[in-house]
Amino acid sequence: MAEIGSFALLLALALSVYSFAAGIIALVFQRKQNPQLALAGGSIPRRTADSVSDEGSLTATLRRNSERIGETARRAGIATFIAVLLASVILVICAFHDDFSIAYIFHHSNRDLPGPYKFAVLWSGQEGSLLFWSLLLAAYGFVLRVRYKTDARLFAYASVIVASVQIFFLLLLNFAAHPFAIMQGSIPADGSGLNPLLQYPEMVIHPPMLYLGYVGFTVPFAFAMGALIMKYPGEKWIHITRRWTMVTWAFLTCGIFLGAHWAYSVLGWGGYWGWDPVENASLMPWLAGTAFLHSVMMQEKRGMLKMWNMWLVFATFWLAILGTFLTRSGIISSVHAFAQSSIGDWFAWFLLITLVAFAFFFFKNKSHLRSEHKLESLVSRESSFLFNNLLFILLTFTVLWGTWFPKISELVQGNKVTVSAPFYNRVAIPVALLLLILTAIGPLLAWRKTSLESLKRNFMWPTIGAIVTAIFLMATPQSWGSVFGLKPWKDIAYFYSLMAVSLSVLVTLTVASEFWRGGRVISRHTGQGMFASMVQLTHRNTRRYGGYIVHFGVVVVIIGLAGAAFNQDKEKEMGYGDKLAIGPYTLVCRSYTQDDSPNYESEWAMLDVYKGDKQIGTMTPVRRFYHASQQTSTMPDIRSTLNDDLYVVFEGVNQDNGHPILRAHLNPLVMWIWMGVWIMLIGTVLALVPNAPAPVRVPAQARLEPAHAAPVATGD
Repeated sequence: MAEIGSFALLLALALSVYSFAAGIIALVFQRKQNPQLALAGGSIPRRTADSVSDEGSLTATLRRNSERIGETARRAGIATFIAVLLASVILVICAFHDDFSIAYIFHHSNRDLPGPYKFAVLWSGQEGSLLFWSLLLAAYGFVLRVRYKTDARLFAYASVIVASVQIFFLLLLNFAAHPFAIMQGSIPADGSGLNPLLQYPEMVIHPPMLYLGYVGFTVPFAFAMGALIMKYPGEKWIHITRRWTMVTWAFLTCGIFLGAHWAYSVLGWGGYWGWDPVENASLMPWLAGTAFLHSVMMQEKRGMLKMWNMWLVFATFWLAILGTFLTRSGIISSVHAFAQSSIGDWFAWFLLITLVAFAFFFFKNKSHLRSEHKLESLVSRESSFLFNNLLFILLTFTVLWGTWFPKISELVQGNKVTVSAPFYNRVAIPVALLLLILTAIGPLLAWRKTSLESLKRNFMWPTIGAIVTAIFLMATPQSWGSVFGLKPWKDIAYFYSLMAVSLSVLVTLTVASEFWRGGRVISRHTGQGMFASMVQLTHRNTRRYGGYIVHFGVVVVIIGLAGAAFNQDKEKEMGYGDKLAIGPYTLVCRSYTQDDSPNYESEWAMLDVYKGDKQIGTMTPVRRFYHASQQTSTMPDIRSTLNDDLYVVFEGVNQDNGHPILRAHLNPLVMWIWMGVWIMLIGTVLALVPNAPAPVRVPAQARLEPAHAAPVATGD
């Protein structure tokens, strides 16, 4: 089986090289055949026999067959997907058959590993995850090449660029990180086992979602690069890639928050985001991609920010590759990263080559990217998009700088200096609050210029609502404290939380006002109820109102994040009947014991949970020791409500008396984060739905005409 898998990867590499080379040949000769073709942005006109008869035989033959060459390049790209899929299926089959003659299977699986985690072996290690990346890229390329008739020439350029990225990953798989490498010596009886941290149901879906996001941004970049090279006219390339970008963004969003939920549910530290380098690696392309999704609306509506959009889509792709480099090179330490590896040099060269290639074509053709209009007023929707871009770039640079600072300090000073959460929070929190303000103001601003009267009319009630909310929260810190355990209002953490909640109310009211105003107009014309009118309004412009729902989801997430400033935690050794009080809860130790299974042995405590004098449940935090890997992992028990999460961790055992050592965390509003993510994804799906056609309004006189009446001619 390993030999078939190795052959499939070599075949995939050969097919990708052919798809790339043949695609370039076809494009070059098509361009020579008709130099004005790039300006037309259309399909390739065929030459007549007379027009080529006077040319050299070789050149004439190549030109006559350029479309055939391009077609073979397209089919080779499709066949690449089949070859990579075959290699991936073989690796999974080998994992289920416990084929420990393959080094990768030995290091990441064992006989007693449950079936879902054996399937997850495909992406749980260095070589397998690169194969999975290549598989997803081939799948995206497959869809792209099947849909080529949308715009054959632009898709041909994009196909060539996707093939170039595919070649890089297949070179890695064949020569630097081979997933089918054979064990030396005798075949071991059992494997080393999957990392205990990965043996959690969410890890079966978190990496695929994250990789679908990472890899998917290659496609918008490929279209943008192709449009830049061929000086593609108009904004059609943006219309083509909009759905690609939104779907990819949704996958990356889902992957990031699944990772946060995994960290919260498995690592046992009571948090969900620690500004770890690998967490940052996924956040950076998400920030750049979010800026791009907003910025392209300026190019579609006003023909502005074309250079911004080119750099934003390139930065999103480049940062996705950089994130892969961070997790696989070992250059920066992280609990999530793979071990030290020589493939970091491959990634460094690839990052440099892509940067140089993009910069070359950008500066060569940047005159094609001149804006069609200029910014006319700071109080306009155009300016809000511009400030939005600046804030997202500032936040992205902050995360990039903090992530790389240990390496930079080591190179400059000779010693490694690591920055922690306070460094990021000093920039991220104020920038996030400014972005919330823009999210509230942006929909209320008009294109070109907004009058003061219009701003006052649209913004007055949402502002009053936000101010009333802020006053209420400042006036009742003690009542908040009884529910969430908040600190005095003069604390900076409380101030940021107050601002976040107040601005979230501001955004919510502006979003609601947009739905209300539009729904009221439809209701007045149709006589429908307000809810039905708002549904119809949303269906008429799904992109706009789906985007508003995404913004509301972001607001819900922000409210959940605001609760982190008021977390509490306590640690205690607990024997039978011992109590631990935290916030409104009291934990009483009922028992503690041990258990054993083929995959791991565990020790756990059973705790009764009281709120006041009433028992509201039982919690059983667990600590596991995995036999194959000889590693320990904690499984905290979490009791979630809308108000707070009671989070209990089994930290260890006192060796003198056998009593468990438990740590309890009280984390307010965490459930709001996960609810907000669902709302964001629902809004994204809605934005992808095609708009409903506008209803045709029939004049009253026409409705009264008899059916047999002859039509009346009307002038223009």
